[in-house]
Amino acid sequence: MSAEEPAAFSASRIAEAARVIRGARHLIAFTGAGISVESGIPPFRGPGGLWNTYDPRMLELDSFLAHPEKAWPVIKEIFYDHFGKAKPNDAHLALARLEKQRAAPEGRGRLRCLITQNIDNLHYLAGSRAIVEFHGNSRLLLCLSCGKRVEASPDLLATLPPRCACGGLYKPDFIFFGEGIPPEAHRRSEREAGQSDAILVVGSTGEVYPAALVPRWAKDAGATIIEVNPGESEFTASITDIHIPLKAAEAFRLLEKELAS
Repeated sequence: MSAEEPAAFSASRIAEAARVIRGARHLIAFTGAGISVESGIPPFRGPGGLWNTYDPRMLELDSFLAHPEKAWPVIKEIFYDHFGKAKPNDAHLALARLEKQRAAPEGRGRLRCLITQNIDNLHYLAGSRAIVEFHGNSRLLLCLSCGKRVEASPDLLATLPPRCACGGLYKPDFIFFGEGIPPEAHRRSEREAGQSDAILVVGSTGEVYPAALVPRWAKDAGATIIEVNPGESEFTASITDIHIPLKAAEAFRLLEKELAS
């Protein structure tokens, strides 16, 4: 295979994906950890994954509740000291622009909803607002006593573990191991997937359930599955219609150029 052939191969799939996006009446997106790797956030699993460095038990709910003084320094280091420095990349920004763009005739081509597995807040920082944060987010803290939610400010995180004015323990407002998916996030994801006729699946391995059901719900509804992933996932051979084998930022730069032409 010549050096030109892979580029031409990807270009044809970019053009095909752009055609589907332009014609979609209810376009949604589903993103996983892979979209944020180019922002400097490593995945949790696999080579270079966070669980190769940190003990995942720090994010088990029972362990957190029993020993918040041990869990919170690890949580702060990962999600606030490290993740907090990350900036949205071109893929996050392109999805935000796709949400905001003026809808074409008959409402085609505009991103209606973005469902993300990620808790890194990068879609929010990029400007996306039609977001379902399937696993919650790290920008808010939840008081386990009174239920109050507050911004995770440096002042609150200066003393660990952080506590609410009521005396209750704060935890990040994302799902720990041992917790269920927020019912509204689950319901809205299932509803949006059931209404979709096209879905952008970006940077997800398809291994984490129940989140991995979202593209499958869309497929069952008849949606065209456009997968952006440099490698193959659990979706690629089973439900993907168009696989763009590129990193997310590169793929979306090309997609935006094609959509503008």
